Amino acid sequence: MKKIYFILLVAAAIIIVLIFNHVNAKQDKAILYVAVNGDDQNNGTKSKPFRTLKKAASEAKAGTTVFIRKGTYNEKLVVKHSGTKSKPIIFKAYKRDKVILSGKNQKDVEGDTSLITIHNKNYLTISGLILQDLTTNLSDETVMGMHVTGSSSHITLKNNHVRRIKTLADDGNGHGIAIYGTGAMRDINVLNNTIEDLKLGFSESLVLNGNIDGFKVENNLVRRNDNIGIDLIGYEGTSHDKKADFIRNGVVKNNIVYEISSFGNPAYGEDYSAGGIYVDGGKNIAIEKNTVYKSDIGIEATSEHPKKYADEIKTINNVVHDNYYTGISIGGYDERRGGTKNSLISQNIMYRNDTKGLDGGQLLLQYGTKNNVIEKNILTAGPSRIFISNYFTTNKDNKLKKNVFHREKGKKGIWVWKEEEFISFPEFKKASNSDEKSSYLDPGYKNAKKYDFELKKDSPALKIVE
Repeated sequence: MKKIYFILLVAAAIIIVLIFNHVNAKQDKAILYVAVNGDDQNNGTKSKPFRTLKKAASEAKAGTTVFIRKGTYNEKLVVKHSGTKSKPIIFKAYKRDKVILSGKNQKDVEGDTSLITIHNKNYLTISGLILQDLTTNLSDETVMGMHVTGSSSHITLKNNHVRRIKTLADDGNGHGIAIYGTGAMRDINVLNNTIEDLKLGFSESLVLNGNIDGFKVENNLVRRNDNIGIDLIGYEGTSHDKKADFIRNGVVKNNIVYEISSFGNPAYGEDYSAGGIYVDGGKNIAIEKNTVYKSDIGIEATSEHPKKYADEIKTINNVVHDNYYTGISIGGYDERRGGTKNSLISQNIMYRNDTKGLDGGQLLLQYGTKNNVIEKNILTAGPSRIFISNYFTTNKDNKLKKNVFHREKGKKGIWVWKEEEFISFPEFKKASNSDEKSSYLDPGYKNAKKYDFELKKDSPALKIVE
């Protein structure tokens, strides 16, 4: 009897070991490594890593994490497979390794060239990579750090650094990160990335364009680029489904955007026309708690396409200061464009924008603005002394409530409303139908010169804007 028990115990032990080894083998297959001293004939383990991103991408099936070891990779990463909800695919830098994907050795070719490409793939994360030095001299080539296309969904791009992506053609195009919903995209997340020192031609630093339903653009740093910082675009013909060709249901939050200007960009000449954050035809989007400064336009929401609108855009709790043309802008720039409707501009700080004296003021209302609410904002005039600039009579049913205009000793204020200029606040208030609590007073910042826009405890503006 004892012998039988012993045999059973040995058999059970063998089964446990086999199960354990099988589980470990499955776990090992779920982790792959790439290193500059690796070999694609290896099995992709930590001790025997692959050499190329191409090999890793071909082997990375659902549930795989690809760890990329430190070094410079002079190649593109083209994602080959999709993950699933329970088994996403992740490409990331190993621990805190400095991993660079360089475009220095890429030859100029017509069409799209990107260091990372994701097309019709789902449940993917790209994390902790540096993408740099991709340039072109061709006007027919668009260079990009990352390019996400098709119906790719459940995509997360986080903690990446995109820099020195450049078009050197006078009429060229380039992007830091470009997400184009040619098919139906869902759940797009762009988080904690740095996008800087780009030459973009007619294009944008970070763009989401087309049929995208559900997104987050949060905690990114976008700076020193010669066209739009963060752009959300609709109605350009990007989507195969014309009825769904617009971005919607998302948030742009806690981003820092500065030194975004088209001035000197060969595609724009001497125009100050680049928005730090720009909605060009989108719906139900929140733009909140961002800081935008030293750019052409701080935040802009409109549509460049006739009879199309930026609709239900909530611009809330942002700080826009020292921008060259204007702080916040809504409406199309001429009568051939679309406009802005059913939107909210609330509790923003607009401080000394219009630094180039271009008459954009702190708040610019252009063509086709209707049914918008502008409330609880604090506006401090810049060198032009213009608070609100509205040179279009198409301003319709817009409500101004509880806004505070900063009264400064010895400095006049100017309000332009439906083409009429006012230097008297009571007259402007009457003409614009501003509510009784709209005020012209010193808001009492703690230290605005150092961009501390917190209000003092005894600030007369506190009860108005909170």
